[in-house]
Amino acid sequence: MRVLVVYATTEGQTRKIAERIAAQAAALGHAPTLVDATQADESHDPAPFDVTVLAGSLHVGRYQAALVDFARRHAAVLNARPSAFVSVSLSAAGDDPDDRDGLARCVETFAHETGWTIERLHHAAGAFRFTQYDFLKRWAMKYVAMKRGQRVDAHADVEYTDWAALDGFVEDMLRRGDSRETTEAVQGP
Repeated sequence: MRVLVVYATTEGQTRKIAERIAAQAAALGHAPTLVDATQADESHDPAPFDVTVLAGSLHVGRYQAALVDFARRHAAVLNARPSAFVSVSLSAAGDDPDDRDGLARCVETFAHETGWTIERLHHAAGAFRFTQYDFLKRWAMKYVAMKRGQRVDAHADVEYTDWAALDGFVEDMLRRGDSRETTEAVQGP
C-alpha cells in the first residue's frame, strides 16, 4: 500500500513520531511518503494514496495551523479513504481524567474545524525538549512538570512516547488495510 504521512511539529517530537510511522510502514512492506505539513503542496494530495496518516502536536489546546489547513483542504479525500490521526501531547503521558477529557475536546475541535471524520485515533505522549527552550519556556515547562508531580532536569530532554504502542497502532492500521473497520470516530461538522 502507498501510505502518506503528513506531520506538523513544533519542537521535533512529532517529526520523530512521523518518521517512526513511515519506517514502520516500510518495514511492513508498504511504500510510505513523509511530508512536513508546512512544505505540503498540490503534489501531496492524499487521493493517490491507499492510507493517509496525519500527526500533529498540541500546544495550548491547538494543533499546528499547517496541519489544520492540510486536513481542511483534503477533508473530502480523508473522509472517503482510509485515514488516521496521531495526536501528540504531554497529557497523553498521564492518566488524569481531566487531561483525557481535554484531549478529546481538542481532537473534536480539530475535526470540527477541518470537516474530517477521524476514524482511527492514537494519542502519543510527547516530550520535554528543554535543550531547545529559551529561558522563559524552560521555566514554564518545568512548572508544568512540577504540577504533574514529575521531577525533571531542565538541562536534559525527557521523552514519554510509547514506541511499542505507536508501532502496534501502525501495524494494526496497515494490517487491516482499511481504517474504516475500526471503532473510534470523531466527526467534523
